[in-house]
This record gives sequence, structure tokens and C-alpha cells, in this order.
Amino acid sequence: MFGQLKYWAKSIKRDVMALYLAARDSRVPWYAKALAAFVAAYALSPIDLIPDFIPVVGYLDDLIIVPLGIFLVIRMILTDVMDDLRKQADEALIKRPRSILGAFFVICVWIACIVWVGWVVWKE
Repeated sequence: MFGQLKYWAKSIKRDVMALYLAARDSRVPWYAKALAAFVAAYALSPIDLIPDFIPVVGYLDDLIIVPLGIFLVIRMILTDVMDDLRKQADEALIKRPRSILGAFFVICVWIACIVWVGWVVWKE
């Protein structure tokens, strides 16, 4: 069962990336592009319709809305186009760029925030 959940999670990740690519592909109809962009943005956004801190219901939207949106968009796109987009998504996920400079910047921002909070607390 754990293997199936892991496969399902990977396929969701791949399909979200494929929807992002579909929103920019000329072979996809405009209405499917619009919904694909919305679903990909919702799936990748840290802001949810129902906040995750609400017990059970908070995660329920992620377990229902995102897969349902993916399913609807996939139904709007031709099968051969979707297969091509999934292949592109697989390649993009394998070749994800990694930026040492970007990681350094994020770490510096976190350190600056921690130092600032420490300074504010120490000052009072």
C-alpha cells in the first residue's frame, strides 16, 4: 500500500508539472490552458482554500480539489498531447536546476530573520 501511495504522489507531481507545461503549449485549447494554469497554481501555491491547520478538513481540499482538477484538465487535452507533456514533465523533473547561489540567498534571509527576531526579543 505504501508503494502505491508513493507512486500516486509521484504521478500527481508529474501531472502538475505537465499542467504547467500545458498552460503554455499551443496545442492545448484556451479553456484547458486556463484551467491548467489555475490547477497548477493552486497545487504549487502555499495558500489553500481551506487552511491546513484546520484538522482533517484542511488536508481534505488537497486530497480532493487538486486530483479532481488534474483529472478534469487531462480530460480536456488530447491523449497524444498529454502523453508528450508528461514526457516533458518527467524530463524537467529529472533535470531540475539546482542553484547554490539561490540556496545561499535563502539561508542568508533565514539567518537575517532569526537575528532580527533575536534582536527584537533581546531589546525588550
